[in-house]
Amino acid sequence: MNGGAKKTRRVAIITPSALLTAGLKSLLAEAGGGEFEVCGLFDEPGRFMERAPLLEPDVVLVDPVVFDFQRRTAVRSCFEGVPRAALVAVVYGFIEPETLKQYHGAVLLYDDGRTVVRKLRRALEERRPEAEGGGEGYELTDRESEILVAVAKGMTNKEIADAHHISVHTVISHRKNITRKTGIKTVSGLTVYALLNNLLDQSEVE
Repeated sequence: MNGGAKKTRRVAIITPSALLTAGLKSLLAEAGGGEFEVCGLFDEPGRFMERAPLLEPDVVLVDPVVFDFQRRTAVRSCFEGVPRAALVAVVYGFIEPETLKQYHGAVLLYDDGRTVVRKLRRALEERRPEAEGGGEGYELTDRESEILVAVAKGMTNKEIADAHHISVHTVISHRKNITRKTGIKTVSGLTVYALLNNLLDQSEVE
């Protein structure tokens, strides 16, 4: 007997290719045994990040062509809003090794369904220590520090979004990450945190 049902993992797919999308959906449905469920399809990262806080994917399958050449080595920074998700590249041509280092794994065009599922599991295993560990994982990113300061100053999510040219969904996602990393849920608590860590001057909140 099975020791219990496997947890269903939520998968978002980012590619402008309808052929890739259909193929990945089919492989996961046939070989995943219900372990992986596609929760969203997107043609570019911006649209995905707007929905990411609501989708909360476990895995993000990314076609590297959605990033221009300059951004390919800064992929992680584009997905700060989903810190617990494993990023997996969908590779069907030459990709620079420096680019592939940005991902937790890669699936190849000629991989069969079982291989794809195995690689997704491995990517999730690689991601887990990063997401759960202390050390670096506890540190706020520069953008999270900026959002924290804005919250401490009493700005609304809409005001923060406008000031930083990001969506309200992305602001909410950053706030969730700040709460998870600091363990602080209240604005007053975050204000004290910002003051103690020299992110904010006392005169800015008086």
